[in-house]
Amino acid sequence: MRAACARRSNLQPGSIRGVPALRQALQQPQRRRSSGFNHFVDSDPGKLEPTVPPPPLLAGATPFRLAVKDNIATDEFPTQCASRILVGHASPFEATIVRQLRARGAEVVGKTNMDEFGMGSHSTNSIHGPVRNPLSANDDEPISAGGSSGGSAVAVMLGDADIALGTDTGGSIRLPASYTGAVGYRPSYGMLSRFGVFPYANSLDTVGLIARGARPILRLLADGELDQEHDPNDPTSLSSATRRRCAAACPPTLGDNSQLTVGIPLEYNIAELDPVIRATWAAAASALESAGATVVPVSLPSTREALCAYYVIAAAEASSNLAKYDGVRYGVRPPESRGDGAGHTLYSETRGVGFGDEVKRRILLGTYSLSSAAIDNYFVQAQRVRRLIRRDFDRVFRLANPLCDGGGDGAQFDLCDMPEHTLLADKRGPPQVDFLLSATTPSFPPRLADVLQRSSLDAYMNDVFTVPASLAGLPAVSLPVPAAETRLPAGLQLVGQFWDDRRLLAMAERLKALMAGPRGE
Repeated sequence: MRAACARRSNLQPGSIRGVPALRQALQQPQRRRSSGFNHFVDSDPGKLEPTVPPPPLLAGATPFRLAVKDNIATDEFPTQCASRILVGHASPFEATIVRQLRARGAEVVGKTNMDEFGMGSHSTNSIHGPVRNPLSANDDEPISAGGSSGGSAVAVMLGDADIALGTDTGGSIRLPASYTGAVGYRPSYGMLSRFGVFPYANSLDTVGLIARGARPILRLLADGELDQEHDPNDPTSLSSATRRRCAAACPPTLGDNSQLTVGIPLEYNIAELDPVIRATWAAAASALESAGATVVPVSLPSTREALCAYYVIAAAEASSNLAKYDGVRYGVRPPESRGDGAGHTLYSETRGVGFGDEVKRRILLGTYSLSSAAIDNYFVQAQRVRRLIRRDFDRVFRLANPLCDGGGDGAQFDLCDMPEHTLLADKRGPPQVDFLLSATTPSFPPRLADVLQRSSLDAYMNDVFTVPASLAGLPAVSLPVPAAETRLPAGLQLVGQFWDDRRLLAMAERLKALMAGPRGE
């Protein structure tokens, strides 16, 4: 495999010496496609030779154009994760999800820009420069496209791709979907294969899809049975037997609105929430109620601790995953490296030049939280919070979690866990719901100039509504809804029980059409 990689990229493993093009790229990376929105990093196919022949098309496959985030391996293009340390990297194999979509009619049209290794909320931490939101095309000040899958969302909204692949660790698909007006889908953890995806945080990473509506994504899952394919190369991919058991535990269809109950999480109504987004959220709840659905307030007490727990866990796993990039075993060696002789450094030079500031920051945070002095107070505590968050979701949803014993009526809240003002459905406890509805982001997309001046902590706050579902491994969809007093859409998020993805996507399409009124699709 190593020989094949070196042959295809003209590189010796762990070194870029003697390759002038890569030397120049390390010193001053150039975009391969000029674009006012900077969403593609490579859209000129044929640069690399395919590793294996393309898979045969499945029966009934319909051709569509697919954009692929730059941390997902493809045959035609290098996979660089928007990082200097991977400039020109040619993967010796293609990601399973790309080959699965090729078999369903996908034609890969290019690799999309992103935050380096998926670490960011605005697609600004990239060697290719920031992604620009098309909604700011007529403004003097460009606005954020969200991250880290900002390039994928922009490719879809500009019509350069019908569907785009992204990755979602703590909201990296839902955030750019909210900012650009796309539909962004994060599947249940373990549903879509991650083989061939460069990892950021293994227990949180998922591959997801971005499109203009939920229907094309639902077709791939339902008609294309993408959610039924187990990948033996991915240790997190659920087995075929488990997939059948999970599917049997979920209702086959969405049903009428009168049969549905939608929960409004009270803890998501934070003071920092933009008033226009809050009003849009309330309008969507009212529209659902007018259409016959039952809308009830619910409580997720552990949500307040989700953001802190997420950034401890994600940084710790990133620190472990990125340890392989040392310039010897993996990653490129900078031209100015003084070698690995006695008295010289190697790892620090390679990682210092190859990694960007945000990646270095998270590696340091993760390394500290895993240290013997801090692991009990940070990493272990964060894992405990994660279990509480998943328990809260299981108690709120009407469906039992198919991966766990109990659930449903047997997983109600204890009275001592509930605030005094909690409304009870009956003597067993508060009402249980089919889906949860909230805002996707607490604010509209900020100006890029403001993003570049803010601290990393400000960017982390954008994930406050998306990380709880990520920690619990639940499916979630962000959909655009017209907002009053602004031309920018507001992103609303629907969250469902584990493996209830098909009904969740159908619900997203129904709500999107309901909020669009007579203009709905």
